[in-house]
Amino acid sequence: MSEHSPVSVNTNNKKSSFKAGNEAPLLSLTGVEIARKQRTLRYRIKKSKTSYIMMCPYFILFFLFTVLPVLMSMGLSFTYFNMLEAPKFNGWANYTKLFLNDDIFMISLKNTLIFAVITGPISYLLCLLFAWIINEFRPKVRTLLTLIFYAPSICGNAYMVWSLILSSDRYGYLNGILMNLGIIDEQKLWMQDANLILPCLIVVQLWLSLGTGFLSFIAGLQTVDKTLYEAAAIDGVKNRWQELWFVTLPAMKPQLMFGAVMQITQSFAVADISIQLAGNPSVNYAGATVVTHLLDYGSTRFDMGYASAIATVLFLLMVGTNKLVQKLLRRVGE
Repeated sequence: MSEHSPVSVNTNNKKSSFKAGNEAPLLSLTGVEIARKQRTLRYRIKKSKTSYIMMCPYFILFFLFTVLPVLMSMGLSFTYFNMLEAPKFNGWANYTKLFLNDDIFMISLKNTLIFAVITGPISYLLCLLFAWIINEFRPKVRTLLTLIFYAPSICGNAYMVWSLILSSDRYGYLNGILMNLGIIDEQKLWMQDANLILPCLIVVQLWLSLGTGFLSFIAGLQTVDKTLYEAAAIDGVKNRWQELWFVTLPAMKPQLMFGAVMQITQSFAVADISIQLAGNPSVNYAGATVVTHLLDYGSTRFDMGYASAIATVLFLLMVGTNKLVQKLLRRVGE
């Protein structure tokens, strides 16, 4: 027995060394599998089950009234649908007509892009600038100023006020003031002159632009940690503009992103201003936008397939612009 005992010991040592040698790979494989499992949607839902249950009512409403209509609109854009008959598939016919045969759409698209390029960045910067200035006042004064700047965006009679200002007769406020000052000799047809319609609508849009994005900037400025300014001063920040770029704006990136989304949506979805002030259709379609063109086909002509194609193009345009703005905002503070 004693002669065979070393052999048994050596065998056990070989087995133990074999196990020890494979133990690390087994552990590493297990870690990889665990990490891969933790990245799955099922694991995250199970881990945060309570949160998902709380989100469920909103998610259901969001899916039914936002996601589903968008998907249905994309599907209907490939059909002919007149609201009386069942949709008939017609392939790319709506998009071919939209870009090759619809001159009014091209005018509307040009006007919408002009609106977006001018009113979008300017209104965004104005919201941020006014919010930054108002934030420096005492709470009561800040509240009053916030109400004054925000009121035009929720004023139901704003269009009536601007109709009086831009009235084409000599009793219109703008014509009367300019004629009394001797700037013009006769009244201007503000909303009947194709060369003046779009500039007037841009001014009105800018006046109404201090809306939800403006409030989000006010809220974001209130959440910036004051100790960050002290740390920045120690690191060499010397003036308020450097504080704004290196401290304030990076600390409120979520609000900046939200404000950008709101301003993009608002600038691309211009319709009520044009309809109320210039009419639909406007003179030579000078005030036409993509949304007014969509409403014409969807609400007046009931060509829902073609209207869905217009809506799909507008949706993709908004998404693309939003992605570009998000990429730019990520560089804030660099």
